Amino acid sequence: MTENAQQQPSAPHTELPTQYAPADVEGPLYERWVERGYFEADAKSDKPPYTIVIPPPNVTGSLHLGHAFEHTLIDALTRRKRMQGFETLWQPGMDHAGIATQNVVERELGKEGKSRHDLGREAFVERVWQWKGESGGQISGQMRRLGDGVAWSRERFTMDEGLSQAVQTIFKRLYDDELIYRAERIINWCPRCLTAISDIEVEYQDDDGELVSMKYGEGDDTIVVATTRAETMLGDTAVAVHPDDERYKHLVGKEIRLPLTDRFIPVVADTHVDPEFGTGAVKVTPAHDPNDFEIGQRHNLPSLTVMDEHAVITAHGPFQGLDRLEARSAIVAALRAEGRIVAEKRPYVHSVGHCSRCKTTIEPRLSMQWWVKVGPLAKAAGDAVRDGRVKIHPQEMEKRYFDWVDNLHDWCISRQLWWGHRIPVWYGPNGEVVCVGPDDEVPTGEGWHQDTDVLDTWFSSGLWPFSTLGWPEQTESLAKFYPNSVLVTGYDILFFWVARMMMFGLYAMDGTPPFHTIALHGMVRDQFGKKMSKSFGNAVNPLDWMDKYGSDALRFTLARGANPGVDVPIGEDWVQGSRNFANKIWNATRFALMNGATVEGPLPEPSAMSATDRWILSRLNSVVAEVDALYEDFQFAKLSDALFHFAWDEVFDWYVELSKTTFQAGGPAAEVSKRVLGEVLDVTLKLLHPVVPFVTETLWTTLTGGESIVVAEWPTDSGFRDTAAEREIESLQAVVTEVRRFRADQGLQPGQRVPARLELDGTPFAAHEAAIRQLLRLQPEGEAFSATATLPVAGATVALDLSGTIDVAAERKRLAKDLAAAQKERQQAEAKLGNEAFLAKAPDNVVDKIRGRLAKADEDITRIEAQLDRLPAA
Repeated sequence: MTENAQQQPSAPHTELPTQYAPADVEGPLYERWVERGYFEADAKSDKPPYTIVIPPPNVTGSLHLGHAFEHTLIDALTRRKRMQGFETLWQPGMDHAGIATQNVVERELGKEGKSRHDLGREAFVERVWQWKGESGGQISGQMRRLGDGVAWSRERFTMDEGLSQAVQTIFKRLYDDELIYRAERIINWCPRCLTAISDIEVEYQDDDGELVSMKYGEGDDTIVVATTRAETMLGDTAVAVHPDDERYKHLVGKEIRLPLTDRFIPVVADTHVDPEFGTGAVKVTPAHDPNDFEIGQRHNLPSLTVMDEHAVITAHGPFQGLDRLEARSAIVAALRAEGRIVAEKRPYVHSVGHCSRCKTTIEPRLSMQWWVKVGPLAKAAGDAVRDGRVKIHPQEMEKRYFDWVDNLHDWCISRQLWWGHRIPVWYGPNGEVVCVGPDDEVPTGEGWHQDTDVLDTWFSSGLWPFSTLGWPEQTESLAKFYPNSVLVTGYDILFFWVARMMMFGLYAMDGTPPFHTIALHGMVRDQFGKKMSKSFGNAVNPLDWMDKYGSDALRFTLARGANPGVDVPIGEDWVQGSRNFANKIWNATRFALMNGATVEGPLPEPSAMSATDRWILSRLNSVVAEVDALYEDFQFAKLSDALFHFAWDEVFDWYVELSKTTFQAGGPAAEVSKRVLGEVLDVTLKLLHPVVPFVTETLWTTLTGGESIVVAEWPTDSGFRDTAAEREIESLQAVVTEVRRFRADQGLQPGQRVPARLELDGTPFAAHEAAIRQLLRLQPEGEAFSATATLPVAGATVALDLSGTIDVAAERKRLAKDLAAAQKERQQAEAKLGNEAFLAKAPDNVVDKIRGRLAKADEDITRIEAQLDRLPAA
């Protein structure tokens, strides 16, 4: 915070343009905030820290609605904490996104007719860095458009020198602690990206496939197995049955002929086999199926790899060189020709894994890879939540977290890519293996070479909460800002990212978890609740909505839909409605300034205030307390809704309108109300600022003359409450609302004046006659006044003279017609609901709909009859 921000505000400005133009305001305002250093964080500060890291977007990415949603929530939290006096750090940065980025650059090379192999590793990596400098990171500019209050001077990239040192350090420590190892095991292989991917990067979906049952062996030694991947039978090294299955006991230990090959394979007994499923016998292909691999390990079976990295058949014979899908059809045809196909089922819908990056069908493949032994790390991550050191919000998400960390398999961390953190292991000419830390010398000499693989992207992003603060160096920033206060992220990466950060943070930081709270939010969907996707035609570029309606409008819409852990529907109409709210704030503040609203001087004593003044201040303090409580519970939707209704309904539609007569009358009461209105606007704008920063900054600086609302003091609940004033104004509101409803029912125009007599004596709001008349457009009663309608409400009586304002006969005729229609609707609904035969056959939803029609008809009849009773005689 600058020194100027601590000074008393200068005299306020009282002029605002007639209309709010977000495009003219937002860009310059944001640059001013950045130039003044409002978003920077000082590690030497004695203020309490508040830290949030950005979930680092991919360097290949651009701002989508999911980013805009998440960033809005984080920005709201950090802006509020900054105003509360915390040393606030919102840590920005980007992820190098190994597979995604390499794919982008390889596509660019493809346009030139080249591949990465034409360039070689070093030149290709240099080309990726060049692309990153020229095209990557466009999301940074889009974050500025949204108003993200991040500490730009601290921006990090997961391939930065400092973060690379952190990766090498933790790899070395895990390796030395025997928590990283190299082994040949089944992995998820993407034949398109040509790399291993972890379990959490596999997306499962139901695909139409085929289930083929085929006969192995000859004569009495035949056995039927079923598979959806017939091509893998070339790599079968056994058939497995359950040891208690009487049907196959005579075969266990024997060898049977594997069709289409010259090999014989054993029949083994293994408890993994379910005797109730299918034929109770399964083919075992250890090199191409994770379950089969485990069976193979238990029975010392060989593992035969029959496909290369492109999923092309390598097994010698007529199928060699065929793609896996081509081979599947050819093998089934060959088996059919031998009479070995027992049954075929097409289509056979089953769950199939796909690469989350390119959607290619995953191929399980035996491969030598690097692994993290996650057992002790995952246990620590689970214990940190169980013992309360880390809170998951909402709490019901804890079960998903425990289901994951309590059942983690070892993590395959090596990737067959060139872009990424290269594994810091060197191999010597005589089988030596040396893991090198950042301070170690790299082995040199003939025959030494580094491992060609790079690390999984999630390995480096798992270090994000502390690597961005300078770890492994013990920096001032690390001491000040670790652990993070809260992590705000989507439940969809609870397993990808959150669990990784928990494991690494606890390991690297001596048992201190990376954050105190994990606040999980849902996914943004379209207004019908459908997932947004380009293929669905419902994807939205948030920049388009920001251009059209302003960034505040988009932010407020997203925040107003943000219930913890729940998906967020959004439609353009809702953004337009939020734009209208921003305009309402603008116009109401402009009106208040034109009528002398001020923040100068102390608030008058309550004894000098009107009931209206005391009411709005009482409500204001209640809203401050409510909003604070909702922020602490991450209830963005509820706090946004509370602010919307308080600002629009109570401040603008009631207090401002009730104060007009006071302003017009002038005198001491008007001066008091001007100061109260200034206070209410000051506090309301501050409460709104974290969610709608641009319009509130413009209005607040104009109202107060202060330097910036970004560094203004967050409001606190003074404790002032006046329940008597609240009851008084609520009664007044009841009168105004009821008379407005009656006027509308009678077809009167909002501005149409009607003679009226108000009997307010003995009511708590007797002093508000002038305001009531102004709000309701009620003229004083004249000599010819005739009470044609009388409305008793809230202890008062409002008598209206409607003669000359409406055609009573025509109105009675219209209402009689509406009444007849409602009565007919009720009669039809009652007839259907009284028909036993209909009720027995009709679906529940149809019956419920008719019951709803009956209730609506009853409601309409009651309303219309009341309107007729209130009309004067024709």
